[in-house]
This record gives sequence, structure tokens and C-alpha cells, in this order.
Amino acid sequence: MKYFQSNPIPVPSFGASTAVNTTLDTVFDWQYSLENDGMMALYEKGKTATWNANELDWSTEVNIEKMMAERAKSGMDSMLNRVMSPPRELNPEENQLLQLNMNSFLLSQFLHGEQGALVATAKLVLQVPDEESKFYAANQVADEARHVEVYHRYLTEKLGMSYEIHPSLNTLLTDIISDSRWDVTFLGMQIMVEGLALAAFGMMRLMMQDEPLILDLTGRVMADESRHVAFGVLSLEQLYTKGMTSSELREREDFIIEATHLMHDRLLMHQVFDRLGWDKNVWVPWMAETPFMKGFRQMLFSKIVPNLKRLGLLTPRVRAAYEKLELLRFENGKDSVEDPGVAPPQELIALFTQFMGDQAANTSATT
Repeated sequence: MKYFQSNPIPVPSFGASTAVNTTLDTVFDWQYSLENDGMMALYEKGKTATWNANELDWSTEVNIEKMMAERAKSGMDSMLNRVMSPPRELNPEENQLLQLNMNSFLLSQFLHGEQGALVATAKLVLQVPDEESKFYAANQVADEARHVEVYHRYLTEKLGMSYEIHPSLNTLLTDIISDSRWDVTFLGMQIMVEGLALAAFGMMRLMMQDEPLILDLTGRVMADESRHVAFGVLSLEQLYTKGMTSSELREREDFIIEATHLMHDRLLMHQVFDRLGWDKNVWVPWMAETPFMKGFRQMLFSKIVPNLKRLGLLTPRVRAAYEKLELLRFENGKDSVEDPGVAPPQELIALFTQFMGDQAANTSATT
């Protein structure tokens, strides 16, 4: 697939590529028993649901500035000031600039996370002990390559703006890839990173309802990712429910807690404010503490928490860490085997509904 990169992805400060040292055992399965019916059903579903990046309508115009101007005509441009309560009221140009950069930042991190998933899943093909998991992991490798392809094309050809990988995401991906234990690679990528991505994709669809290409792209990727997370749960459930030693359990608890802090507390958009030239000492704390963004970061864990509970990893130590972050309210939600999909966050839907209702009332009052 050829496309024009109007804005190549920025290279991070540590270089154009990274070599991660890994030590891993490669496992051959000579039984080919194929006894895990749930895994084989997921594999069949994955093969059937495969799509081609060329199926998307890449001729679709993507003009975020034009889209923001249309939103301004209906009063939607004031939503950021009203809902997110920035440190100072933003004028229409600043509002548009911030939203464009925040959108570009999120999409860029999706791209970098998908490359992490591509590498991690290729590693799993070598390491997982059963043939069913090798089959599905191989299928997922192709999915992840396609996801990297479409996000890269969207950012460089259609959006024309992108960001380098966030340092915290880079740290997490490096930890996942470099760990020699296959279940920790599974836990980090399939449960934590892809579980969070699912919720973030749902938010993207909610925020970009008037951009048809990203809606199509995101819908296709979400369908794949929901299967990937279910794959992680099915694979780890048998391992973890058989019981681990106390030291093995503590190591996995430590990994979950550290990964959670990297994704929840540290994945803030300081690169956006650097590029805009806005004071990070003002805007980064706002990003961390404003109720809307705190709620958004909490909602990113709406699939992670019930999946950890199913795996027996919502232990007292993890619960204590999650209670401080107000994440335990998701523990009774459906896990990815019960329901592989993800719904848009209800709290955000309520906020948007209230805002649109207020806008309609104001328009009615002035006509």
C-alpha cells in the first residue's frame, strides 16, 4: 500500500530505533492436541474477521480544522471550556489547536502501542506452550501489522500531525518485551496495554463522531483488539487459576501495580504543551487533576479490572493500589470472555448529553 507521508512520525530523543535485549525459551508443541475449544473458536473468529487496510476509503477528506469550524457554528467549540475547565478560558483558535494536538497525541500513542503489540505477539508465538495459542498469536501478529499500517497512514497522510512515543509508554513496552516470562508478556500486553487501548478507542469514537475515516478505522481495530484481550484472558486463566507460589504472585502484583501507575499517573500530555509553548507547570497539573481527565483515566481501566478479577489477580495488594485510584468500581463489570466489546463510558456520555441539551436550550432561547 503506497501513500504520501505529509508529516513523518517524529523521532524520539533516544534515536530512530531501539534494541531491547531479551532472553526467552522457544517452545515446540509436538502433541498438537488442540483441546482448548474456546481458543480454537477465537482463532476461527479471527481468521474470518480479517480485513485489508485497502478496504478503508482513503479518499475521504480529513480536515480537522474544517470539522472544528463546523462544530463552532453549533456551539460545540465551547465544550472544552465548559466540560474540562482549563486553567484559563481558551479562545476559539486555542481551543481548536489544543483539541487537534490532543487528538494527534492519542492517535500517535495508539500507533506506538500497536508496534509494541506486534513485537510482543511475535514473541508469544515462540514462547507459548500450546499449539492453539501459537495459532491465535500468529493470527494476531498479522492483525497488529495491519493496525500499525493504518494508524501510520492516517497520521502521516491524512492528519498531517503526529508525536513521538511517550517516555512512560516506551518504558512499559520495553519492560513487557524484555521480560523472559511468557505469561508476563501476555499480562502486560494483552491484559494491561490492550485492555486500556480498548477503552481509549471507545473514547476516540465518541469524540470524533463527525470524522468518518477514523470511525471506520477505529471500529475495525476495536473488533480485533476485543478478541486479543479475550485471548489473553483465556490463555492466562488456566495458568493462574492452577495456583502460583507466593513469590511468583508478588512479582506479578508488582508488575500490575507499576504498569497501572505508568498508564494512569504518568501518561500525561506534556509533549503537547511543549509543542504549543504553553507553561507545563500550569497545564500538566490541570491534565492530571481536572475531574474530567481524572474520570477519563479511570474509565480506561473498565476492562482491565474485571479481567484481573477473573484471573485471580485482583489480590489484596492490587486492590489496595486500585482503591487509591478509585478503580474498584469496575470490578463487577463483564470481563472480555463474557463480553469482548467495550461501550463508551457512561459518565462521558452523560456529560455530552447534558452539554448538548444545554446548547439546544440556549439556541432555543435566542431564537
